[in-house]
Amino acid sequence: MSTERLIGRKEGAVGWLVFNNPERRNAVSLDMWQAMPRLLDDFAADAAIRCVVLTGAGDKAFVSGAAEAVARYDEIGERAQTRLAGFDKPTIAMIRGYCLGGGLNIANLCDLRIAADDARFGIPAARMGLGYRASSMKNLVDLVGRAGALEIMITARQFSADEALRMGLVHKVVPVAELETATRAYCDMIAANAPLTMRAAKRIIREVGKRDYDAAACAAWVNECFASEDYAEGRRAFMEKRKPVFRGR
Repeated sequence: MSTERLIGRKEGAVGWLVFNNPERRNAVSLDMWQAMPRLLDDFAADAAIRCVVLTGAGDKAFVSGAAEAVARYDEIGERAQTRLAGFDKPTIAMIRGYCLGGGLNIANLCDLRIAADDARFGIPAARMGLGYRASSMKNLVDLVGRAGALEIMITARQFSADEALRMGLVHKVVPVAELETATRAYCDMIAANAPLTMRAAKRIIREVGKRDYDAAACAAWVNECFASEDYAEGRRAFMEKRKPVFRGR
């Protein structure tokens, strides 16, 4: 089920899902999105697996965003993220280095987030003129509240691990050298717990957290961003490694 750039492995009661694109700071590519639901399904079907850890290869990043243009794989990426959000077994994001844009949303979809003290968090959408979909925005607001989400989205700046801890983006921050040990300790705690109780807890927490919103209106506002001259300028500036000049149209 694994691919070269998304590696799944099993170690006792723990399934590991490793984003393996270190030369691009583990940016998520189409084949990685396609492989994710298959790997999660395999972990779900294995009764020996009690929790799943998501992490990035190398020491530079958890996941730093998207590897390709949005139009190519947005639908496939949404399906993969929906599968992760609805996964019944506990999930942990083990984060070091950059956790940006789509990478932060992947982390937010996990039940627990444990970060090294070198981790950096942010959503640079406003620097590129792109729209941020409503489902991802709701995940963010659910974690850090309206005020925190506004600061993250409007400033587009990067936040330190300590700032992320204070905001509620992560549950625990540890020194880099202790990250895997701390994560494995959480896995051991989870593996000793009753699977049906944890599954019921996850399902009930998802259910009681539902909130209706105008999804069509939100999608239209996102599409307006992607259809804008500013988005084209943001993409050009990113590729040319320069500061974009936005004109609000």
